[in-house]
Amino acid sequence: MILSIAQKLLMSTCSRSSRGLLLAAFLLGSLATAPALRAQAPQLPNVLILYADDMGYGDLGVQNSDSKIPTPHLDELAKQGMRFTDGHSSSGICTPSRYALLTGRHHWRDFHGIVGAFGESVFQPEQLTMPEMFKEHGYATAAIGKWHLGWDWEAIMKEDAKPSGNGKKRRYGPDDFDWSLAIPDGPLAHGFDSYFGDTVINFPPYCWIENDRVKDVPDTVMDTTKWKPIKEGRWECRPGPMVSGWDPYENIPTITSKGVSFLESRRDQEQPFFLYFAFPSPHAPIIPNDQFDGRSEAGPYGDFVCETDDACGQILAALEKSGHADNTIVIFSADNGPEKYAYQRDATFDHWSSKPFRGLKRDLYEGGHHVPFLIRWPGVTTPGSVSDAIVSQVDLMATLAGILSFEIPEGQAKDSISLLPVLRDPQKTPRTTLVQNTRAKDYALRDGRWLLVDAKSGYVSARNKDWESQRGYPSDDRLDVELYDLSVDVGQKNNLAKQNAERVDRMKHLLRQIRDVGYPMN
Repeated sequence: MILSIAQKLLMSTCSRSSRGLLLAAFLLGSLATAPALRAQAPQLPNVLILYADDMGYGDLGVQNSDSKIPTPHLDELAKQGMRFTDGHSSSGICTPSRYALLTGRHHWRDFHGIVGAFGESVFQPEQLTMPEMFKEHGYATAAIGKWHLGWDWEAIMKEDAKPSGNGKKRRYGPDDFDWSLAIPDGPLAHGFDSYFGDTVINFPPYCWIENDRVKDVPDTVMDTTKWKPIKEGRWECRPGPMVSGWDPYENIPTITSKGVSFLESRRDQEQPFFLYFAFPSPHAPIIPNDQFDGRSEAGPYGDFVCETDDACGQILAALEKSGHADNTIVIFSADNGPEKYAYQRDATFDHWSSKPFRGLKRDLYEGGHHVPFLIRWPGVTTPGSVSDAIVSQVDLMATLAGILSFEIPEGQAKDSISLLPVLRDPQKTPRTTLVQNTRAKDYALRDGRWLLVDAKSGYVSARNKDWESQRGYPSDDRLDVELYDLSVDVGQKNNLAKQNAERVDRMKHLLRQIRDVGYPMN
């Protein structure tokens, strides 16, 4: 580009007789200085995203002094980088948050709910994804672990397949698919060079998938009685095809080993990489391996968080050994808050996974989507820094695009706002508004310190009135909306909607504007 601009300048300012000599001299000079210019060009940073599943804000020791769960590796990551106290996923459930993170677009503009067992991809062909952006800049891109964004399973389904049931209850057997075929429209179709995982730990098919093919052919149906006993809650595994001998307890050790191997393979590589590592944990089934039993004082769930933290430690250690740690942006977060088992955990172990918030997975209250959010970028983020800015995983797309000097095409990453200003200065506030949503008709809006729940209740999961009573929450006020001042009421106990009708109306109007047009600062 520089060469073409210079050529145009030469041709416009010189006589025809002198243009050839000058242009030849310029080209020779350009060729001579090109290696030096390349040597001076800054090296593009690698990017590693560690994405937990159903982990609460209060599970990390670094942000909850009362946590009963030791998380030394994630605590250390926070001390080495920047910790966000007001970080959010796009949704209170799995698929939507992952979609928003990888596209910079809120899920509620396109769909609600999760991808079911053997569900189709949520990505439209024209949708720009984060790995596609990185590939355009010469990165090696890899996804390891949970996918839960859909595949084209119908492409490998046999014509004479005979599933039982219908709709969401439709069940398939191992003989309903031609497992020798590649499975289209998965990670490789949306920007990843490679994939390894089991797509979703509690959905069929129960087998490893490498790139776009199963590693071993499912030959039986899922049977939890063949597995070691579960340690907390229920298996929550949908029925379907399974490889004989499948052991869900091997999930974290296996994908962690794959993550370590990927980073080891980058040791002598100059090509930058993007690794999206998505844990299946501490999502149900809650199955910490035996060596982690008793590591926490919060029961098996706490031990499962410990195993997740340990896996993060192994991956970060492999990054260090690869020689790329100083030029790698590491991002840790979670797709939503903790599952409903948190109520019993609090009663039994005095550990509230969403502390200091109200609400759990699915909920519009803060506990449903206010999640751990850590970023370490050596040389940019100040070690041990803390930002109180409102940030969202949907913002990662614009942030990383800014680092790449990539101009996002019109219509793409509609909701993403760059976090580069706050990464350089934790006092900056890139955004003041943020929309949250789980189900189609109910939304929440943050506007500065104010939280509007545009619904009769912020609960989407089952309400636990005993827990509310013990925590001093008032009984249901039966208003159509809820309004909280989080600067003085972070636990969302006091609904101020009745005495702030004008503010409620303004925020409802702003919510409609954002849904219809986009954020005011976009």
